Amino acid sequence: MTEKKPRRVFDAAFKLQVVKMVREQGLNIGQVCKDLKLVDSAVRRWLTQFDEEIAGRSGIGKPLTAEHQRIRQLEAENRQLKSDNELLKKASAFFAREMT
Repeated sequence: MTEKKPRRVFDAAFKLQVVKMVREQGLNIGQVCKDLKLVDSAVRRWLTQFDEEIAGRSGIGKPLTAEHQRIRQLEAENRQLKSDNELLKKASAFFAREMT
């Protein structure tokens, strides 16, 4: 029976470094994958994510650039604040009815 290798996890800084190796240094995707022991599909996904972020879109994966990481954080915070605000509106309406 073949033992399954644990899934490797890469942080955004590493992914961005790999993307820059391909985009800025002009290295071949296949060679980068071979040198760093990466899967071609993962590197291509990181490249797509980076291209989406550069184009001003959020893409589908975890953000690679610090700017988009901050945008995602602020969007999540904004959603939470809107939810909290709705809850407070409902609570104040409830208590206003109770007072009359």
